[in-house]
Amino acid sequence: MSIVNIGDVVSTLIIIVLIILFFVSITLFFRKMSATQRKRAENNIKVEQKLDRIIEILEQDKKNK
Repeated sequence: MSIVNIGDVVSTLIIIVLIILFFVSITLFFRKMSATQRKRAENNIKVEQKLDRIIEILEQDKKNK
């Protein structure tokens, strides 16, 4: 009877560990996603600033001609 109890305890521990790993992996996934989105937003802002600068230069070039 003690063998069955040990098996139950081991299987319960395995299930608990798997559940904990699931939630940890979900948390890490969402953190990674939010970090990636922040980097993309920053890159988009930089690209927009560069495009604005190019437009300004082209407009100045048009006025000078």
